[in-house]
Amino acid sequence: MNAIPVLNLFSQPHCSGFDPSDWNILAQHWYPVARIQDVSTTPQQVQLLDVKMALYQTESGSIHLVRDICPHRGVPLTKGWVKGEEIICPYHGLHYNTQGKCTKIPAQPELTNISDRFTLTKFPVVLKYGLVWTSLFSRDESEANFPDLDTWDSEEHQSILPPFVDIGGSSGRQLEGFIDVAHFAWVHHESFASRDNPIVQKYSTVRTPYGLHTEYVSDVSNYPHGLQHLAPEGFLWKRVFDVYPPFSAILTVHFPENGILKILNACCPVSHNKTRLFVPLTRNFDTTGDLQAVYDFNAQIFAEDQDMVESQKPEELPLDITMEAHFEADRSSTTYRRILAEWGLSKRYIV
Repeated sequence: MNAIPVLNLFSQPHCSGFDPSDWNILAQHWYPVARIQDVSTTPQQVQLLDVKMALYQTESGSIHLVRDICPHRGVPLTKGWVKGEEIICPYHGLHYNTQGKCTKIPAQPELTNISDRFTLTKFPVVLKYGLVWTSLFSRDESEANFPDLDTWDSEEHQSILPPFVDIGGSSGRQLEGFIDVAHFAWVHHESFASRDNPIVQKYSTVRTPYGLHTEYVSDVSNYPHGLQHLAPEGFLWKRVFDVYPPFSAILTVHFPENGILKILNACCPVSHNKTRLFVPLTRNFDTTGDLQAVYDFNAQIFAEDQDMVESQKPEELPLDITMEAHFEADRSSTTYRRILAEWGLSKRYIV
């Protein structure tokens, strides 16, 4: 029996902090790993569920994701380069085509029937909302629970993709914080909310085929403090949250004069306690406004949230509802936790 491991068949990395059963469940799902605009012919490393990948674009413009390791001697392919439609390992110059097949070993140029053992682990690529999405194990994108940001390609809506945010906290904690309406007054009092208005009105949360749907109406403005005079007196703000487990959610905010802002909160679980957050958004108002102001406001809000997420203990999102106390305004988050628990994720879920 040949005991040498075949590198295009892989399991959970030894360094991973995920529970093995949880890792295998999460590996079936799809996540964003990069912005399309950041991909080039220079290979870059991205990480998903502790698996390191090489992301690159060939000269024809196609985008590829492979495991960031050469099956010959284990050197990261991100130290190599792209030539034409192939990626080249820097250690011994092995060439790999877009199917991951080794086409050339320079030390043995006469070798034409190269063993399949010299084959890269390839991952599927789906381009949506300005992002590169992939899955470790799934190969059928039709079964993926992609969030439905239906305004992204609409002529009436402006599509905006701010820089990603790296968070030293779990994706489960981050996503739960995004759908939490009770923290506005306390965490976001310097950006749009007020500590003098902490009351959370009763709201409804229902399960859906894709996850859950929440509608929340309040008088808490979504304008930055410097622009809150733009809202009519007595205007009620409707916020709709659509959650697509495991780690994506869309917030739709209804502005005055039929304005619609949609924010996609899409987490890449880099590791059990590291998250790369992507936030594509669209709006049908102020479509010629200053994008830097949008980036700055977005960065301020997520920085305020980040401080909370990175300090939460335990880092895990406890799926056993009895492990943390809850009040009525936590309806969305407790429903989200129950959904993940029903998937078979462990009660001490490390993400």
